[in-house]
Amino acid sequence: MDDNLPESRVLLADRGYDADRVRKTMEARNIVPVIRLRKFHKLCVDVDLRLYRLRNFVEQSFNKPKNARRIATPYDRTVKNFLGFTDITSIRL
Repeated sequence: MDDNLPESRVLLADRGYDADRVRKTMEARNIVPVIRLRKFHKLCVDVDLRLYRLRNFVEQSFNKPKNARRIATPYDRTVKNFLGFTDITSIRL
C-alpha cells in the first residue's frame, strides 16, 4: 500500500480470509479483523454484523458494473471512450 494512506483500524474480509495467521497478524498491528468464521471453526469470535454488511455492499458495488460486458472486457481503444461508457453504465445503475 502507499505510505500516504491513513492507518487502517478495521479489516473487512469474507470467510476466505478466516485463518488464525491472518487474525494474529491484524491484532498485532492493532487492526480489528471483521471476518466471519468458517463453519468448521471451533473458535467462537464475535463479528460486528453492521460492518460485515458494509463489506458486502462494497463488494456488490464493484460487481454490478462488471455485468456490462464492455466494462468487464474493455474493447475500447482509448481511455476517453472507456471512461465514457463507464459513466453511461454508472448512470444506468
